[in-house]
Amino acid sequence: MTYELLLALCGFAFVSSITPGPNNLMLMTSGANFGFGRSVPHMLGVGIGFTVMIAMVGFGIAQIFNTYPVSHTILKVLSVAYMLWLAWKIAHAAPPSEAVASEARPLTFLQAAGFQWVNPKAWAMALTATTVYAGSGSPLAVLTVALAFGAVNIPCISSWTVLGQQMRRVLRNPARLRLFNWTMALLLIASLWPVLVS
Repeated sequence: MTYELLLALCGFAFVSSITPGPNNLMLMTSGANFGFGRSVPHMLGVGIGFTVMIAMVGFGIAQIFNTYPVSHTILKVLSVAYMLWLAWKIAHAAPPSEAVASEARPLTFLQAAGFQWVNPKAWAMALTATTVYAGSGSPLAVLTVALAFGAVNIPCISSWTVLGQQMRRVLRNPARLRLFNWTMALLLIASLWPVLVS
């Protein structure tokens, strides 16, 4: 991969990782409800899980959709159902003071990593990255794309958790936190629009 292509890949990774999407909305909500420290496994699950996903897509797992078109419909249904469930959980998250009593917790590493496989934005990013930047399909090209994306992605998504944590001061009022959580849940549902119309 040339230096210019690597820079272009990093630019694409930055723009697609820093912009709002299901992962970033959930991380901001996690930061607001649980703080940065408790959200670290969630962040690492997103970053590492997505890096693995890019590698697997680059090595040909996306061909399943071409071979078995019904698998795309199944993934779409699972994505919508899972994201609606997550939106419900976000909307009904307890305020931090109540969270300990109710044993509420952020997503675990494995839950966040698994979420990448039903996240429509993650699929779009992975397919675009591997198609455009790993065109040769060689193992080295695929791994370069995956690792470059991972290196750029983790700091970008972490900034959303920090933003959520900084908002905790404003959200100490339970009514404001409830409004914030409901707003994030509705935005997460709105992020499904491209899936529903495709």
